[in-house]
Amino acid sequence: MEAGCSTAQGVMASSQSQCCSFTPLPRSNQRPSVVTINDSFVQEGKSIQKRKLSQKRRTPPSQFYMGSHLSPWPMYASGQTILPNRKPCSEDYRKRAGSWQQQSLGIAKPRYLEQLENYLRKELLLLDLSTDSAQELRLQPYREIFEFFIEDFKTYKPLLSSIKNAYEVMLAHQREKIRALEPLKSKLVTVNEDCNERILAMRAEERYEISMLKKEKMNLLKLIDKKNEEKVSLQSEVAKLRKNLAQEYLRYLSERDARKILITDLNELRYQREDMSLAQSPGIWGEDPMKLTLALKMTRQDLTRTQMELNTMKANFGDVVPRRDFEMQEKTNKDLQEQLDSLRADYEEVCKEHEILLQLHMSTLKERDQFYAELQEIQRTSTPRPDWTKCEDVVAGGPERWQMLAEGKNSDQLVDVLLEEIGEGLLREKDFFPGLGYGEAIPPFLRFDGTVENKKPTKKEVVNLLKDTWKERLAEEQKERFSDFFFNFLERRFGPTDAMAWAYTIFENIKLFRSNEVMSQFYAVLMGKMKESVYINQKETIAQLLKEMTSVDSQNEGLLSMEQFSTILKSTFPFKKEEQIQELMEAGGWHPNSSNADLLNYRSLFMEDDEGQSDPFVQKLWEQYVDEKEAYLQELKQELGQDLYNEITPRKLREALMNIDPSLDTQTLNTYMSQAFQIPVTDLPEEGNEKEEDIKTWLQTVMERLQVDDIRRVGPRGELEPAN
Repeated sequence: MEAGCSTAQGVMASSQSQCCSFTPLPRSNQRPSVVTINDSFVQEGKSIQKRKLSQKRRTPPSQFYMGSHLSPWPMYASGQTILPNRKPCSEDYRKRAGSWQQQSLGIAKPRYLEQLENYLRKELLLLDLSTDSAQELRLQPYREIFEFFIEDFKTYKPLLSSIKNAYEVMLAHQREKIRALEPLKSKLVTVNEDCNERILAMRAEERYEISMLKKEKMNLLKLIDKKNEEKVSLQSEVAKLRKNLAQEYLRYLSERDARKILITDLNELRYQREDMSLAQSPGIWGEDPMKLTLALKMTRQDLTRTQMELNTMKANFGDVVPRRDFEMQEKTNKDLQEQLDSLRADYEEVCKEHEILLQLHMSTLKERDQFYAELQEIQRTSTPRPDWTKCEDVVAGGPERWQMLAEGKNSDQLVDVLLEEIGEGLLREKDFFPGLGYGEAIPPFLRFDGTVENKKPTKKEVVNLLKDTWKERLAEEQKERFSDFFFNFLERRFGPTDAMAWAYTIFENIKLFRSNEVMSQFYAVLMGKMKESVYINQKETIAQLLKEMTSVDSQNEGLLSMEQFSTILKSTFPFKKEEQIQELMEAGGWHPNSSNADLLNYRSLFMEDDEGQSDPFVQKLWEQYVDEKEAYLQELKQELGQDLYNEITPRKLREALMNIDPSLDTQTLNTYMSQAFQIPVTDLPEEGNEKEEDIKTWLQTVMERLQVDDIRRVGPRGELEPAN
């Protein structure tokens, strides 16, 4: 037993001497570099395993036995040798170290273990744990200790290396996962901030709505109190009237009873007088008393019936005048009314002539100033006119088509025509359009990602499709937003699959061909630059003008004299100047050398070509409408002030509109103000209300909103503008 123990002790001592024979390397060699998990590392592990096997073959049995066993000391002293997870310099660490030293006085630590603990303690003291990567730095000394174990214990080196590699792979995987989650963390912070901003905005909006609802509630409560007061006053007045009515009824009832009694007394006296006269008459005594009594009774009944009929006639026809007097008064009234109408018509005619003369005078002054300014501008910036004949060889169709396109157009219009010709060629070459996305600035009918096909229709096909859209829009009962209706129309016409392609195709065409009247007006309505009412009212005006001409053409030949044509224009457009009427007549075919007896084919004035282009007469009507609208808005702008950032209130706008157009009715005025302030007509404050001062908008915004609406002069201007 003792021999066995001594032998075991000898083996343990020899193993301890072998394990503790480790001599620490210099500091530069003690810290191995960070292990990188790659192919070279795997190859190195394989080479180490091969060397281990070769060493095993060359090692003597006694040496292999001594080197392949570890010291058994940690089996019974592990509780005293495990390093605490604290800084070596801490007070708690010193106390525990002292206790461990006292407990382990009888147990000798291996020298190699003490060297490793001292090295680990020094490395932990040298670390700076205040940085963000403190955990990584704290792991490095432990990694080096483990590498020392791997290098010194050759037998377990492959197993320990694989364990270390597995941990390194897991740590690298965790680092990659943390690095991948870092952008998500910043994105989460950004999303959180956006959500907080939205929540704050929604709360601010809710507070604003709550304040507005409270104000509306207070106004409604005031209105209810006012109505209740009116109700109480009306009830008291009704009670008073009922009391007066009851008194009047009693008075009339008593008068009726007194009148009946009086009539009865009078009839009784009359009967007594008749009886006395009959008694005194000598010739009556010879008659039969019964017969006389019966005759008297019948006479009294006839008298009563006659009296009742007389009273009924007086009551029914007491206020009736004789028919002859009525007819005479009616004739006199009719003559006076005719004279009044004639005088009123003469007065209105004189007023119109006076207004026309004033407008002519003011327009002459304005034209004089405008022409003078244009002359000055032309003299300052005059440049040589371009040679437009160079475009004949570029435009498809040659000189003939260019002459047709350039007829009656100025340089600015010719530039538009040339750009349309170039753009049409480029548009034909495109097979696909890129989608514009789903941004808020993109119109709803163009919101799409990807590419859409270019259907490449002709101008005639596009114009016909736009006309069909207008026909269905006018026949629609429930009006929806025009852009939504347009896309729904394309879905009904071409199906949901091709609707987006047709939407992009039509949009590119109407955006390009601005000189085409149908396309330009449709583009303006579709993009919100013009209201539908502008297009509809213009079409109604043209239809009304054609109806007037047709009614004058009694023979239905389609011909009118120039005099009739001029009369119809003046009656249809009473506020147009004489120069504007003359421009319309010239656009219709009238020339200064032609006489009034010349006939005009008025139906040809309203014809359109295959591409939807109207006759010059209809184009001139549209140009005059645009010019009149611009002049009307300029007058309004001068009335409100030239500062575009001046704040305008409903009261100020109402006064300015009534000053420049006194004939405005209430409905039209409210429509203009609703458009200017973007407020429903029902929510507009009444005239003289204090709320008018709470609503304010810049002049520039007011002018831009009115530019979109169908605004025009309703009547002549009431007062003369001062001349400059």
